[in-house]
Amino acid sequence: MENLDEKLQVFYDKAIALGTEYGTQFILAILVLVIGLWIISKLSDVVRKYSIKGLPDETLAKFLTNIFEVILKVLLVISVASMVGIETTSFVAILGAAGLAVGLALQGSLSNFAGGVMILIFRPFQVGDYVGAQGLEGAVTDIGIFVTTFETFDKRIIIVPNGPLANGNITNYTKSSIRAVEISIGISYSDDIAKGKAAMEAVLKADPRVLQEEGNIVEVVDLGSSSVDFLVRAFAKTEDYWTLNFALRPALKAAVEAEGLTIPFPQRDVHMFQESA
Repeated sequence: MENLDEKLQVFYDKAIALGTEYGTQFILAILVLVIGLWIISKLSDVVRKYSIKGLPDETLAKFLTNIFEVILKVLLVISVASMVGIETTSFVAILGAAGLAVGLALQGSLSNFAGGVMILIFRPFQVGDYVGAQGLEGAVTDIGIFVTTFETFDKRIIIVPNGPLANGNITNYTKSSIRAVEISIGISYSDDIAKGKAAMEAVLKADPRVLQEEGNIVEVVDLGSSSVDFLVRAFAKTEDYWTLNFALRPALKAAVEAEGLTIPFPQRDVHMFQESA
């Protein structure tokens, strides 16, 4: 019993000594952790509030705020661990190695993430725009951090990774407030070119959707194999593009034919020779 009492006394003395030595540091570390988490929470609220106002996209603002909050919490945990005597050098090395391993494993996803951040910051398009990219065309319905969602004219939903999307060519058909409708139309070589040009110009002047001040043109651009080819370019508001695009062709055809001109189809002359016996 005496030996047991002595061992208990030694254990008790060591516990008192450790408590005296590290108790204050431990309590201080707990206080720093609690106060630090409270400060980080308040800072995150402030950053989130002003980033949502300052950045062009709310999704990006919230995401960057979350990254900011995670970084601060990691730094706080490392600081608290150092206060209670934990060696943080090895911890930081392990954390860095783990981060490198995760980065290599998620290389494609990180590329998509970076592309999503670039799209949200530079905004080559936004939700509702009609865009051509990666060999497809469609209206943008959602821009996420990793993927962007398109809806085509025939109501197909296409999800495109942001990495290739951000690094490829993007055609935004609705970014500009105006667009040009371009139509090629030909008349016969025997027809009067001036009369054909005047008939087509009259169609453009008569349509209220055509913006007359934007430099519309009706010009001969080619002498084809069967016809004298005109380029008709008419500018319209972006929202009027498709209705004008579909309406101009029959209107131009009717105007040309009303003037007695011909829209020829490809023809080929065949000459036959009879060989003498």
